[in-house]
Amino acid sequence: MPRPVHRRVLTVANQKGGVGKTTSTVNLAAALAMHGVRVLVIDLDPQGNASTALGVEHRLGTPSVYEVLLGEIRLAEAAVASTASPNLLCVPATIDLAGAEIELVSMVAREQRLKQALTADALDELDVDYVLIDCPPSLGLLTVNALVAADEVLIPIQCEYYALEGLGQLLSNIDLVRAHLNTDLHVSTILLTMYDGRTKLADQVTTEVRTHFGPTVLRTVIPRSVKVSEAPGYSQTVLAYDPGSRGAMSYVDAAREIAERGASGRIRTDGR
Repeated sequence: MPRPVHRRVLTVANQKGGVGKTTSTVNLAAALAMHGVRVLVIDLDPQGNASTALGVEHRLGTPSVYEVLLGEIRLAEAAVASTASPNLLCVPATIDLAGAEIELVSMVAREQRLKQALTADALDELDVDYVLIDCPPSLGLLTVNALVAADEVLIPIQCEYYALEGLGQLLSNIDLVRAHLNTDLHVSTILLTMYDGRTKLADQVTTEVRTHFGPTVLRTVIPRSVKVSEAPGYSQTVLAYDPGSRGAMSYVDAAREIAERGASGRIRTDGR
């Protein structure tokens, strides 16, 4: 896959739980890394599911994104290589992160803590082309930090009835962050997940999202897949667990689309 014209920092966000945020983050990252692109995943969810899927240690006491946010360690000190690919690095999340929102409240420039850690020099040291930030399923201070630190937002949307509920709230929050904290922020990519071709509803949601968001939506749709759900139980991405499965191949296709957009420089597809 082609490397991007400029380094891309994408926040994967949706305050609705169970839409495939973490699954999409780790599998897109693994697909890019397996095809020659250098990727850093920042696990900003206290549950640490992205760290688990990437085979990265995240027990209490492990150097993690928590210490990075507090400014106690540099980004490079927390980043470790994933078992998924030598091109894939991960900054893990430990349970300490659960209390970080409370601790950050009293800090100066609390919304900028992650951005201050993700300097050009820090990312040059790691030599990465893509940074993917996996957010918790909420619109709290951790998610705001992720939105301030990134230029782009990738929104996974589940092909189900409740998918579009709450999306308006997320877009409003992105607009607020853009207006007050990060003027470069924009929704560059929307990925449809958990598509079940047997239902009329999935097609209705897909049509509605494509009509509303146009070329921002990737052509590739991620199908509902047992293999995708099983892979984290083995501390693996679906690309390692079952590379021939529909789910794995769909994530490779989606990653290729993202990479091609990055290489062409055609990233701002929403006109905002």
